[in-house]
Amino acid sequence: MRVIYLFDVDGTLLLSGGAGSRALDRVFASRYGLVRAMAAIDLGGMTEPQILGEVFAQHLRRAPELGELDAIIAAYLPLLADELARTRLRVMPWVGEALDWLEGHPGVHLGLATGNVRAGAQAKLERAALWHRFAFGGFGCDAAVRADVVDAGIARGRAHAGEPVGPDEVVVVGDTVHDITAARACGVRVLAVATAVSGRASA
Repeated sequence: MRVIYLFDVDGTLLLSGGAGSRALDRVFASRYGLVRAMAAIDLGGMTEPQILGEVFAQHLRRAPELGELDAIIAAYLPLLADELARTRLRVMPWVGEALDWLEGHPGVHLGLATGNVRAGAQAKLERAALWHRFAFGGFGCDAAVRADVVDAGIARGRAHAGEPVGPDEVVVVGDTVHDITAARACGVRVLAVATAVSGRASA
């Protein structure tokens, strides 16, 4: 048996109680004077570059300038850590058991495919005591388009496996249509979990 599993984070592995949204609200309030900038943004399945682009389009009526998104992410990460420390994070049902079962099978490699930037995913998963379960991943800092994030996770998974892994041996696990679409765009399998909530503020 040889399979790469790529897990989404928000809504699939855990719910962070809106910690990410509150942290971004604080950044946009401080830098741009916006109040509740995230309130009208549908976060489900979006990468963080896409989320930030939506805030700029809806509230500032312009595209981000060169380096502006990097500056926002740099300001966001310590605020995310602060929000996570004060939030009751929820690990989704049966996640631990599912990971234990998968890890018990030789040839199974566990990774991530998430719209979070790597440091943000690490902060959330460390808070949930899950970060150590995943050896590689594709992240929002790799690409804005989710299919490209999945593709980055596949490439790192193959490098981690150290042997050829075919498309039918890669499974993307996610909770939104964006996870499904990205997996299909990459020509790999997908396992959709029925935990998605439209308009969820859990990024």
